[in-house]
Amino acid sequence: MLKGINPLLRGDLLKVLDQMGHGDQLLIADRNYPSYTSGKPVIEVPSTSLLEVTSAILSVFPLDSFVEHPLERMEVDQDPEKTTSVQEKLLEQVRGAGQPELTFGVIPRLEFYERAKSVFAVVHTLEAAPYSVFILRKGVIFTSN
Repeated sequence: MLKGINPLLRGDLLKVLDQMGHGDQLLIADRNYPSYTSGKPVIEVPSTSLLEVTSAILSVFPLDSFVEHPLERMEVDQDPEKTTSVQEKLLEQVRGAGQPELTFGVIPRLEFYERAKSVFAVVHTLEAAPYSVFILRKGVIFTSN
């Protein structure tokens, strides 16, 4: 157990988050997503709430400020305007954490599976809600001189 670190951020997950560099992408998935199909490392987080896992990750993971959509979601039912409650709550979560203007990039379902082949790693949760799959692009931590 580490002081000041969310307990959902266990060894393998912390290691992957630390190894990622600027622009690397992390896929966070629900229990129905075929996480192992992409061939990328999969970190299983035994939590039924993708929102809790994402909150923990975002406590140490900066989103990229150099791209228009550092947070992307899978399109729902071939309708880019349609969202799920988990998608809406995640966007609220990110906006409330200091990025009030952020909007989702929306990726059609089949294209999402192709994009998954280029991510750094996959975080597989036990979230039951369908379409609860997201790609986060890692940003830069700026230091003051």
